[in-house]
Amino acid sequence: MTQHVSPPRDGTDKTAPVSEPPAWRGVLARSDVRTLSLLGVLAALILIGGITKPDEFLDTRNLQLVLTQASVIGVVTVGMTFVITSGGIDLSVGAIVALASVWATTVATQEYGFAGILFTAVIVGVGCGLVNGLLIAYGGMVPFIATLAMLASARGLALQITDGNTQIVTVEGILDLGERDSYVLGVPPLVMVFAVVTIIGWLILNRTTFGRRTVAVGGNAEAARLAGIDVRRQRLYLYLLSGLCCGIAAFLLIILSGSGQNTNGNLYELDAIAAAIIGGTLLSGGRGTITGSVLGVLIFTTITNIFALNNLQSDVQQIAKGAIIVAAVLVQRRTASTT
Repeated sequence: MTQHVSPPRDGTDKTAPVSEPPAWRGVLARSDVRTLSLLGVLAALILIGGITKPDEFLDTRNLQLVLTQASVIGVVTVGMTFVITSGGIDLSVGAIVALASVWATTVATQEYGFAGILFTAVIVGVGCGLVNGLLIAYGGMVPFIATLAMLASARGLALQITDGNTQIVTVEGILDLGERDSYVLGVPPLVMVFAVVTIIGWLILNRTTFGRRTVAVGGNAEAARLAGIDVRRQRLYLYLLSGLCCGIAAFLLIILSGSGQNTNGNLYELDAIAAAIIGGTLLSGGRGTITGSVLGVLIFTTITNIFALNNLQSDVQQIAKGAIIVAAVLVQRRTASTT
């Protein structure tokens, strides 16, 4: 005899299978946790700075200085995030910034005024990125070797152009942007440029086909190729993008310092890579986050500022940065092994 089970009085079917939440929700949850963790670290650093040097650290001018200094390396880090997400690396960003800054501040270039300096800085950056991209994408060179060669070449050319001297900027339009009178509602122009680059970078990585292709190439280049993605062309575009960011950063650095020097951009490559890694971008490729990279830049810049205000040696700063990088990589490996 067949028994009929009457439905629950509340109208719900208790026997219906329970659907599992989609996988993307887990990815978003992990991303949210990383972002909140970085925000927590940044908040802790601000608290430490406020406790150790309340008058100096919390001063409006000091906070503006922190954001301004973060803007230059931040723009470089946006480009680096794309490259690392694709599974590549760019060791030449600091040298490209130096070369672009000195080439854009020569006497001949300054004769063309504001536009000449900006155009030269961007073109030099894009040109170096083009060389990197061609060597890696179509020349078959390993990114580490190709960008290391560019690092040495760009540094050498920058030294040759300047002959070891500082090139002073005399263009009034450039110098005016570094003055407080140019601030908009208390925000320096460099910070506004950084914000615009960050927003555009986030949109490209998260809302465009270009961004999805970048992640796909970094996750599995062969699978991306079989899916119809031109992997070589994509890599070329990514190094062009990195070079463009270096050119913009060089222009910002010219505004900040009012000069061009062959020592500009020293160790920018390490700072940019470190900021991207602690922000959550996988060094092996396949995952990148612009938001995390920007928070990583702010964390490192805040650490440097706190150490400077407390008269701590630069070697201690480097040790602290190294410890943070190691901790971030260990956390990444642990997270990857559990997912």
